[in-house]
Amino acid sequence: MARSTRSGTRKVAAAKPDPALRRDVALANRIIERFGLSRAFGHASARIPGTDTFVFPTRRSPAFADPRKLLSLDADGRVLAGEGAPNSELWIHARIYAARPDVGGIVHAHPPACVCLTQIGEPHRIVHNHGGAFGDGVAEYERIGLIRTRELGDALARCLGSHLAVMMRGHGITTAAADVRRATIAALYLEESASLQLAMLAAAGGNAGAIRVYAHEEAQRVSDQLSDVMAERALEYFASKVD
Repeated sequence: MARSTRSGTRKVAAAKPDPALRRDVALANRIIERFGLSRAFGHASARIPGTDTFVFPTRRSPAFADPRKLLSLDADGRVLAGEGAPNSELWIHARIYAARPDVGGIVHAHPPACVCLTQIGEPHRIVHNHGGAFGDGVAEYERIGLIRTRELGDALARCLGSHLAVMMRGHGITTAAADVRRATIAALYLEESASLQLAMLAAAGGNAGAIRVYAHEEAQRVSDQLSDVMAERALEYFASKVD
């Protein structure tokens, strides 16, 4: 089937995503809006297994994600299937999937507590059990602005490296996990963690040294926050709050 791409119209082969994958992507988008990580902007995607293509929403609020109206894109930013325009920051997803074969799901959102941390110069610290998911650290992307080019997508992917998440200064976060369900839960936990960190910082009168941050070995004890059992239970709850 001929599809319009950024470089013109050409024939491309589009892998067909499983209906369950489409449902997961739509649900992930609606969850991040429902829980305040994004409003009019933000997006979640999932890799089509065994390919370099991914399922991605059209250019609307994540609140309106519909499993019947999702797009299929490739790592070069081409729309392979579906009707409508993709979100302009598609390059976040395209280039992380290109760089990370282990990643099956990505969430990009704008959670306020995370944005606050990036703007007061405080790195993410593990201050509660759910934060144990980020035991290998959270990357920090300093460039201001949207990720609307392939080059910027590659730069963000390099900054993310092998981490689960990256905080983007004044912008938001991106999480990259084995599947979109885990990427969504990771995004929710990162915002929860950042909110607690800000509250603790305020309670300590701005003295970051007064916060009892989890030591590495302590964080390791609660590093299973995205395990199958934990992720399934968490997603059941978050999904129950979405219409």
